[in-house]
Formats: sequence, structure tokens, C-alpha cells
Amino acid sequence: MTDSPRTVTYALTGLHCGACVKKVDAALQALAPHVEVSLNPMQATLIDTTASFETVRQMIERLGYGISPSEHPALVKQSEPFKVNFLSVYRPLLLISAYLMAGSLFIQIGIAGPHAVSAMETMRYFMAGFFLVFSFFKLLDIQAFATAYARYDLLAMRWPSWGLIYPFLELALGVAYLTNFNPLLTYWLTIGIMGFSAIGVIQAVASRTQIQCACLGTVFKLPMSTVTIIEDVGMVLMAAAMLLFI
Repeated sequence: MTDSPRTVTYALTGLHCGACVKKVDAALQALAPHVEVSLNPMQATLIDTTASFETVRQMIERLGYGISPSEHPALVKQSEPFKVNFLSVYRPLLLISAYLMAGSLFIQIGIAGPHAVSAMETMRYFMAGFFLVFSFFKLLDIQAFATAYARYDLLAMRWPSWGLIYPFLELALGVAYLTNFNPLLTYWLTIGIMGFSAIGVIQAVASRTQIQCACLGTVFKLPMSTVTIIEDVGMVLMAAAMLLFI
């Protein structure tokens, strides 16, 4: 006996970005003529499907995600409140920042000795490393980055190609800081690009939207939070400070 077609929504877990949504959507197309997968709320709706929950569950779990049978509330277990371990979640970002700061200091000491260390040069080398390293992770999978970035950046939402251009702008800024190319132009570009990017980040955090931060591409699963705001605004403030002493 074949089940009659029905529309059913399943709660999902483990999705981090737009790339995850597309992956699940493509897989579920085989089980229903119409499929809708979203990140916030994290769920999948199968329209006019005859597939059983077990069939859907096996497919979702093969993709590496979790699923709860929302059509049968009695079967859904009460989940415990999710607690974020700050050091565990943001460890990659903290390590990269520490390495960049140490590298900035060591470069100055190696060139002219410890007495040559200055705040201006420390910020310049730090920002050079920041943009070079962060653009590297974005370029590892630029399409996935662009998809994730379009979830919260105001320009990328309306012009998806901006997400493909942005990593190269960061790369160019990194080279500019490293070679000390036209400091006035470099500082103003940093303020403009990072300042505009911060607007979308602030809006996403303020709305409590649960999306992945694409600052390190999609290699590391970092949640959008005030840490992301500090990252963007911090670069703007450093560029502004350097502009004052140019």
C-alpha cells in the first residue's frame, strides 16, 4: 500500500551556511516534487511527498546532518539548552590573531631591533597578515564563501558577485599593507570596505539570526556574534588611527 501524498516539515540540525542548504535541497529533490530548505529556521519542507520519515532520515544523515520528525511532536526529544564554549568555538580566530600579533612584533625586531618596535608598524604588519590570511581561507572555496556571505552582507544580498570579488579585495589590501603602498589610499579603502561590511554583521547579530560567520571562509564553523563585530570594527579603528598619524 502506497502512502498518500502529503506536505511535511522536518526540523534539521547541523546546517551552517547556504552551501549546506543547497546540498540538502538537492538531495531531497528525489523524494518530493517540491522542496523548501531554510537555515533560519533550520528545517526542510517536502510538498506532496510519499516518502516516510525513515527514508528522509537516512538521506539527511548520509549528508552528515541531523533531523527531527516535526510531524510527530511526541517523537521529538526535548533538547538541552545549547551552551557555547567561547575558547572552543573561537579558538582558530584567537590563534590566528595571536600569531599575527607575534609575527608583527618579530618582523620589526628582526629588521631593526627591539627599540624600533612602534604602534604604527605593529598595526601595519598585523593588518597585512590579517587580510592575507583571511583572504586565503576565503579563496579555498570562494563559491561557498560567497553563498555564506550573501546571508548577511548588505551588498552581497543584492549583488551575489560581490562575494566573489571581496576575497580578492582583502588580498589586495594585505599586499598593500605589507609593501606600504600608498598608505592614504589603503587606509581609506580599509575604512570603507570593512565599515560597510560591519553594518551587515551588526544587523545580523542584532536580529539574533543564527548564521555562520564567513570571516574565515567556510573552513571553520564560526557563529555570527559580537566577536565578528569586534573584528570588522577593530580593523576600521586601526585604519583610522593610522590615518591620523600618516
